[in-house]
Amino acid sequence: MPPYIQLLILLSPTFFILTSSSPPINLTLIGSAHFTNTSIILTQQLPVCTSRSYSPTGRILHSYPIRFFNKSSNATVSFSTHFTFTITPPPPPCLSGEGIAFLIASDPTTLPHSDGFIGLPDSHLSDPFLAVEFDTRFNPAHGDINDNHIGLDVNSIVSVAAVDLNSKGVVLKSGRRVSVWIEYRDEEKMIRVWVGYKDSKPDHSVLSVPIDVSVILNEFMYVGFSGSNGRGSSIHSIEKIQFHTFASLDPNVQMETRSSRACLICYPEDPSFKELEAGIRGNNNRKDDRVLELAFGLVLLTACLIIFAGFLMVYCVCLNKREALRRRCLERPQMYRFQETEVPKKLKIADIRSATKGFDPNRVIGQGASAVVYEAHIPSCGNVAVKRFSKASQTGLLGNQFVTELATMVGCLKHKNLVQLQGWCCEGNELVLVYEYMPNGSLDKVIHKRTNNRPLTFEKRLNILLGVASALVYLHEECERQIIHRDVKTCNIMLDADFNAKLGDFGLAEVYEHNARKRDATLPAGTMGCLAPEYVFSGVPSVKTDVYSFGVVVLEVASGQRAVNEDGVVVTDWMWDLWEKRILIAAADPKLMGRYDKVDMERMLMAGLICVHPNDRLRPTMKEAGRMLRGGMVPELPVRKPVVMIQSVMP
Repeated sequence: MPPYIQLLILLSPTFFILTSSSPPINLTLIGSAHFTNTSIILTQQLPVCTSRSYSPTGRILHSYPIRFFNKSSNATVSFSTHFTFTITPPPPPCLSGEGIAFLIASDPTTLPHSDGFIGLPDSHLSDPFLAVEFDTRFNPAHGDINDNHIGLDVNSIVSVAAVDLNSKGVVLKSGRRVSVWIEYRDEEKMIRVWVGYKDSKPDHSVLSVPIDVSVILNEFMYVGFSGSNGRGSSIHSIEKIQFHTFASLDPNVQMETRSSRACLICYPEDPSFKELEAGIRGNNNRKDDRVLELAFGLVLLTACLIIFAGFLMVYCVCLNKREALRRRCLERPQMYRFQETEVPKKLKIADIRSATKGFDPNRVIGQGASAVVYEAHIPSCGNVAVKRFSKASQTGLLGNQFVTELATMVGCLKHKNLVQLQGWCCEGNELVLVYEYMPNGSLDKVIHKRTNNRPLTFEKRLNILLGVASALVYLHEECERQIIHRDVKTCNIMLDADFNAKLGDFGLAEVYEHNARKRDATLPAGTMGCLAPEYVFSGVPSVKTDVYSFGVVVLEVASGQRAVNEDGVVVTDWMWDLWEKRILIAAADPKLMGRYDKVDMERMLMAGLICVHPNDRLRPTMKEAGRMLRGGMVPELPVRKPVVMIQSVMP
């Protein structure tokens, strides 16, 4: 079969499995649901039976919606799920619970908060849902056939089809583990259910219902499970869950065969995981690229012509200013009157060329808009990173970055969490800064590396954030003159051999006298997604703009998400949305596989959110932010993202 017949939908995986004490972080628990070492418990037995009040309802839902229907192509996916559960009845005279339901819901917030009815709506709602119920309570008012049956529910607790399991030799509330397979094939418009005590799928289904889910489900739906006791008292637990979707499927192909190869999150020892993941993503990316090329080809061609014409105009202007800039560059470093024995050293361009093998492209370890960084060894400095400013950037704002960065680093920047300047060179048309070499590169590459077999542990991530906080406290409060970095982001945070953080790239830094009241407005500089809103509108930097950028770094490190991802989603908006829904812990990086203390992770995420508060007066100082990350109390956050009106002072 061609590889494109299989589509795994959603930015996070649509397959999840629970087999260890580390809880899946892509599941959201609601009500009485909680994790144990080997299962998810939806409801517990009550210590004292009572018929006067309801017992709690428990639900688990995948944290992100799954696409079931594609409006553009008018295609509906097929899907399959396999899970095992156990219903342990209470001792007499207590009544048993109501059962478990596999649930596909459009909006989890519209599900009833009242207990009973297996946690499903007891009346027809505007928001659609589809459920397969495993009912252990006989309720004639809902059309139940007995207290041991399976039913298919569509937008109502009253089943459209049901089957008695007594005739199939299966008792749901026997306390034995029950295995279930549910499949929907869109080509056949048929949903089937298999049930048994064994791990192997039975030959014949117990329930087959013709149904077209495209007229029931919305484009995106949430998948999960629901269980309740009502006035009873049973333990409803789920031991294993698998869920898959398929864009199209041959009628002769078994879904479980395809599913075993479609795993996005699977056991660590599965050797096919990396190859499969790369193949699926590659196929989907190539298909998307072809569509974009056809749709925007003419627009891109026109844009390229306009940009080319603009470059020609800029080149003519820059050609006249290059010589003046070169002379100013040669004169400016002499203002600091370095002693020959002091660091940084003035180096010769010939020595730097020799150390970099003539600026060999194979030695490039980093590249930005204004400079290229090379790995090299200079006898007088040791292993270093050579930052060579490009000739095209030696005019205007970018041309001043060399002088600004050199002046700032020479001023007073001696701190264990700041990248140390080893030397500099301004000779001919070459502008070069030489820094100490960082073996582990930038935090950006480490934290966002897709094929990282050994992701940074939570402890190392916390240590990195504390190091950056310490560096910013030094810049804001402990330097002889206050320095605002203005470009705090993950690609400007370097990691040494022990993964200790060192903040670098001071090309956009601003130096002020302490307690300076007057600060001129400038064009905002930095990276979108990391800039504080008041700085974007006013152009006036402050220590609180660095705090905001640090908060974005905290959220990136904790979640593994970029400041602005490929779909244009801003990490701060995503975090505020999760906080409003009270599922902030769902933002934790999936690569951590749950190996962290939930309280510490939530504290880190909340500290990041308070640092990116839209109102700069409510943000903490860097010293207070570091104290929060070390275990201090985080101020109370608003229930939703605040809206702050900012008046621009820029012309």
